[in-house]
Amino acid sequence: MKKWTVAMSAAAMLALSACNNGSDVVVETKEGNITKEELYNEMKERYGKDVLRDLVHEKVLSKKFKVTDEELNKEIENLKEMYGVQYDLAVQQNGEEAIRDMVKLDLLRQKAAMEDIKVSDEELKKYYNEYKPKVKASHILVEDEKTAKEIKAKLEKGEDFAKLAKEYSKDTGSAQKGGDLGWFGPGKMVEEFEKAAYALNVGEISDPVKTQFGYHIIKVTDKEKKKSFDEMKEEIEYEVKKSKLDTSKVQSKLDKLMKEANVDIKDKSLKDALKSE
Repeated sequence: MKKWTVAMSAAAMLALSACNNGSDVVVETKEGNITKEELYNEMKERYGKDVLRDLVHEKVLSKKFKVTDEELNKEIENLKEMYGVQYDLAVQQNGEEAIRDMVKLDLLRQKAAMEDIKVSDEELKKYYNEYKPKVKASHILVEDEKTAKEIKAKLEKGEDFAKLAKEYSKDTGSAQKGGDLGWFGPGKMVEEFEKAAYALNVGEISDPVKTQFGYHIIKVTDKEKKKSFDEMKEEIEYEVKKSKLDTSKVQSKLDKLMKEANVDIKDKSLKDALKSE
């Protein structure tokens, strides 16, 4: 969340610096005025180093590495899935464009650091063999096994799954959509739920499945087809390299690239903006 706030501050600082004139008044009060220069200096004091670091990184990295719209959109969807309401709040507070810019910069940093990471064919094939495509499922969640069995019996008699979900499920979010949970992959659901869902064929309905949340009746409505190794190789290589990243590797690569770019910060108050914390 802090990084997204900084991204928004960067846009504001750029706008102010473009027309920074001490005589331009931003706010008038009977106790005195606030000028653009005062506002700019205050924002520089609070956010200057973070903003400058991001601007320099973007300038240098974008010359050598590229982030496609497809890659950016995919990462945005991952963040929406991971953070849910928090992501929506960040967009409301900072604007969608600022969020996209920050995510794009993070992807540029990742690509830069991944450049030096090597992976073997054995690692790629192991990832592929263990990879499970996403499934799409609906569920009805109730508190006790007795109710779950009663619902399963109704379904076996031909009653509508979506209608029963709206009537019985205590997962109110999915119940409003007929129990639909959308697409998910490994690690997104609790272990018992995931195991049961992946064992079902499309259209098949599970017996009651107990988890920490209660008893679930699960219906798989669609499954992704697993692509061939050759079709997935580029994606797999990216994911395996990404799994090997850590903060020190990213920072080390960034330090090297900034040195090669001969970055020279003229403003003394921002001189150490690129130094790692």
